[in-house]
Amino acid sequence: MAGKKYSDWHVGDKIQHRTHHQVMAEENRTITLMTHNPQPLHLDPEYAAKTEFGQIVVNGLFTFALMVGVSVEDTTLGTLVANLGYDKVTMPKPVFIDDVLRTETEVVELRESKSRPNAGIVTFRHRCFNQRDELVCEALRIALVMK
Repeated sequence: MAGKKYSDWHVGDKIQHRTHHQVMAEENRTITLMTHNPQPLHLDPEYAAKTEFGQIVVNGLFTFALMVGVSVEDTTLGTLVANLGYDKVTMPKPVFIDDVLRTETEVVELRESKSRPNAGIVTFRHRCFNQRDELVCEALRIALVMK
């Protein structure tokens, strides 16, 4: 069990996740098609070349899912009861094919569960950066974690 239990967390805890991921064109294409998203900015290189970005922009859902997924091993693997929600998702910079992304996590809130005495609620702030250290995605994840 790599994840931590509720009592192991403290507000202000920070993790620099070891996994860095280079975004591949096929990953972007797959998630865009799987979610039935017809946005040519994610799929059509000729269309994307004519935009202000000059190239395909990676589907934001991929970036968000990768950021959260990378965090799981160090945060909630084997200790999660349920993710209760995500809040304040922002994507201040675009992600492009071949960008290398890294994620960091900070615990921003802890509170007891009113309905589950065997679990507590941890709010994580996940932040994802590209190889230029530009913030490309940020979100709060509210997780119900075993005690």
